[in-house]
Amino acid sequence: MIVTTTENVPGHAVTAVLGQVFGVVVRSRGLGGNITASLRSIVGGEIPEYTKLVEDARRHAIDRMIQNATVMGANAVVMMRFDSGEIAQAMNEVVAYGTAVVLDPAP
Repeated sequence: MIVTTTENVPGHAVTAVLGQVFGVVVRSRGLGGNITASLRSIVGGEIPEYTKLVEDARRHAIDRMIQNATVMGANAVVMMRFDSGEIAQAMNEVVAYGTAVVLDPAP
């Protein structure tokens, strides 16, 4: 499955647009991770516990988006983007979305 943030894929032509596709993940750190992250925030700098949380959530959201695109019959997702937000100050929501398409090699 090709996933790209661009509208076009060099060397390929879009033969069918199947519609929008997305993958959603909501994650929360455990109590220990939140306490560690809170202590790190006092000092400043990167908070690895939250960095890993966001990286894992984005990867998982992309995987779900790809699964949904596959079910739709796509072999690519173009114009892929992320959106994220906070839920109740304790959870992180990440959405990966784009347009599911069928690509063929350009003549």
